[in-house]
Amino acid sequence: MRVEVIDETDRFRHPEVLERALSRLGRELGAGERDVTIVLVDDETIAARNLADRDVEGPTDVLAYPLHEPDDVGLPIVPTLGDILISLDTAERQAPDHGLDTRQEVLVLAAHGLTHLLGHDHPDPESWSAFETAQARVLELTAEDDHG
Repeated sequence: MRVEVIDETDRFRHPEVLERALSRLGRELGAGERDVTIVLVDDETIAARNLADRDVEGPTDVLAYPLHEPDDVGLPIVPTLGDILISLDTAERQAPDHGLDTRQEVLVLAAHGLTHLLGHDHPDPESWSAFETAQARVLELTAEDDHG
């Protein structure tokens, strides 16, 4: 899977780590050679998208925009899976609550967004399994890179 990181905040110091880890995770999860764009934004930008797209006020940590919805049966498969928006402000704020540094929190949020792009949702506690697995795996992949 090909991953492009666009840092609109100019504050994230690890785009290559994010690209590499999410690409490996995407291949493991069956995304193949499809493209994903990750855009790192501030709280103001993601709050505007959250209101416009979900009618929810305030910032959120991650939004995923699949090119196709799961029920888009019969449409041609295109090389782009979708886009993931991550608020770097929110990631920095919530990372300590999760026992992570900002880099790790962004990786977890990217894995969460990728899981959405692959057609999963979490309307109830039972549906969190795919998200938890992907989020743990992206940290494992990064640790392997850091120590291997």
